[in-house]
Formats: sequence, structure tokens, C-alpha cells
Amino acid sequence: MRRVLNFIFIGLWIVLAISCSVRPTAKLRAQSTDVELKKLADEIAHKYIITDGHVDLPYRLNVKNFKLTKEFIGIPIETDKGDFDFVRARKGGLDAPFMSIYIPASYQENGGAKDFADGLIDMVEGIAKAHPNHFVLAKTPADVEKAFRLGQVALPMGMENGAPIEHDLTNIAYFHKRGIRYITLTHSKDNQICDSSYDNAGTWGGLSPFGKEVVVEMNRIGIMVDVSHISDKTFYQVMDLTQAPVIASHSSCRKFTPGFERNMNDEMIKLLADNGGVIQINFGSSFLESTFRDRSRKSYQTEKRTELQALLAKKGLRASDPAAKEVIESFQKENPLLFSDVEMVADHIDHVVKIAGIDHVGLGSDYDGVGDSLPTGLKDVSQYPNLIYVLLKRGYAEEEIAKICYQNVFRVWKTVEQVALELQNN
Repeated sequence: MRRVLNFIFIGLWIVLAISCSVRPTAKLRAQSTDVELKKLADEIAHKYIITDGHVDLPYRLNVKNFKLTKEFIGIPIETDKGDFDFVRARKGGLDAPFMSIYIPASYQENGGAKDFADGLIDMVEGIAKAHPNHFVLAKTPADVEKAFRLGQVALPMGMENGAPIEHDLTNIAYFHKRGIRYITLTHSKDNQICDSSYDNAGTWGGLSPFGKEVVVEMNRIGIMVDVSHISDKTFYQVMDLTQAPVIASHSSCRKFTPGFERNMNDEMIKLLADNGGVIQINFGSSFLESTFRDRSRKSYQTEKRTELQALLAKKGLRASDPAAKEVIESFQKENPLLFSDVEMVADHIDHVVKIAGIDHVGLGSDYDGVGDSLPTGLKDVSQYPNLIYVLLKRGYAEEEIAKICYQNVFRVWKTVEQVALELQNN
């Protein structure tokens, strides 16, 4: 009898252990209605900080001849232009969009890169100064956390293209003082630092001699190295050299876009994870699937997008309006591959988690930077809950979603700061 009782006890213990090991949200998914899951997704989006590695608001405003005047004051608060404003950010739960200080390659060729960067940084500072109840500059994770508690949108900054460093290492400390917390080493063309994934010249075969000094100095000063946009050879050389974790602020998985070097292959993602880094998934449709890239080269896409825009306009809708969702989905079913969708973004997250683990993936939308190629369900910053909803459906636990939303990036940010202190004290 004792043996039988022992077997029963062991059996019950095993059942209990298995039940405890099941993700809480996996149970929730099975027990909850679709409406309940969407409500939970919205609650999670506002319960935790959401940081986005790349929002191109400064450059969008620059090309629109932005000037900080009384007439401008309301634009970052609520506007029907672009993908980002305060009202939509609050709706979507976005708390810390890294403002991209984007430097077109023409400035590294014709000069003026540093001055242009300073102008965009001035603009971000001006937005925070003009709207102190809505926006605040953020130079540390603690700054973001404080803003979150106060209901403000924090504005950390990252520089897209290291051209403004010019040929002077002291500019790295200069831009750190100005608030830059990551630097994408290059953009669309090879620069003085390294080779670009978009350029076939292979000027340096990876990092230039000066570029190697740049990576070392970024580690010492405490600026995150961003490996988005760089060539594969550059990436591997950065990983051999860096003493701190690195980020890909707005890249996706090459598995879904074979031959597209701008995205990262599995080996690179694993190496990034071994280094403690994070890949932040880009939402642009051309980053999400190669079928879209193939179709986008044809006139079909332009025609169909024009058709869809006309249809929405006829109904008095914008693409980001809740009522537009059904119209867009219906149109997309009739015209496949017009856009990617939120499920595909989740596929990229799934892939990173599968090969590198939950601690090495985040969000890097490229809002205001990829035009109208944004996927259905993620058309602007109000729609992060749609992605969280998909992740919940796929069984992600709340604590895992929190890692994706901000904790993974914060870990890297804090580690980079700590490494810098250690290097400065040695």
C-alpha cells in the first residue's frame, strides 16, 4: 500500500510540476476570449515601458522645413502627418522612442555632417522645451523610468550614421554630452568608419583603421555601438573588438529576406546574443519578407497602394484609423503582398527567440523612416498593442513581453554605461 501511495504521490507531483511549467499566458490564451486578450494586450502596453530603437521624427520634421515657432507648437502633440505624435504614442503605450539623428550620406561626401547633426539634436531639445508636460529628454534608463511615472514620453537619441564624428575621436564625447546614446556606424554608403551593407565598394573590407578606434572610444565613453546598416565584414570585426554589448537598433532576420544584407543572418544574431546584445526588429515590409521585396520592384505595388489610398479617402479614413482596419484587411486579401502584417513581425521575434533566446530581441520600428511600407496592424505608434496581442496568442508570458518591450534594451544600455566606467577607471 505504501508503494502504491508513493506512486500516486509521485504522479501528482509530476502533474503539478508540468502544470506549473506551462506559461501563464498559454493557459490564459486557451481560457480567454479574443476580446479579453486584446484588452490584456492594451493593459500590458501601458503597464510596462515600451522603448523603440528607431523613430525618424527629427528628419521628417527637418525635410518639412520645421521651425520651432508658435504655429508649430501643437504638431508633435497631435497631427495627421507621419507615424508619430504624443497622442498616438500614449494610445499605443510608447514611452521611449529613440529619436533618430539621421545623417544622409551626402553630408559625409559634401561636408557639414556635424553641423547637421547638431541641428537635429537642437530640434529634439526644442520639442522637449516647448512641451515640458508631454516630452522630456532622456540620457539614462533612470530618466526614462522617471518620465514613465510622470506620464511623459521620454526622448533618448541615437545617431544614424557616424559621419558627424568626422575624423576627430573627441566628437564621440561631444555627442555623448549632447545626449546621443547609440551611433549607427554608417548608413547607405561606406564612410570614414566602415563599409555599409548597401554599398558594394568594400572600401575598407570592414572597419577602417579609424573605425577601430571609434569602436574602442565608444566603449570607453559609454555610447552603444549600433550594427544596423553595416556590412557583414564590419559586423564580425566589431564583435571581435567591442568590450561591451552592441545593438541592432532597427534590423530584422535575414532568414525571411535571403540575400538582403541589411538584415542579420542567424550566425550574426547568435553572436550578437553571445555578446549580450539585442536585435530590435524593423517593421518595414521590405525588412519582413522577401516576397514583398520582389513585388515592391514592380509597378503593381504603386498602383495598388494608390487604389487603397483612394478607397480610404473615399470613406473619409486614414490608414491608422481603427475603422480602416477592416477596409485594409479586405483589400489586402484581394491584393496579396501589398503590405506585410503584424503577424510577420511576430514571426521575426519568434525566430530570434528560437535561435538566441528571449533576452536578445526588442522593437526598432523605423517609424517615419520606411514610408508607407509599414505592415498592416502596425501603421503608426498607436498600434503596439496589436503586436502584444499576437504575442499573447502565441503563448508569450507577460514577463517575456516586458523583456521585448524594454528590459532587454535597458540591460544593454546599463551594461554599456558600466563598461565605460570600468574603462575610464583603469
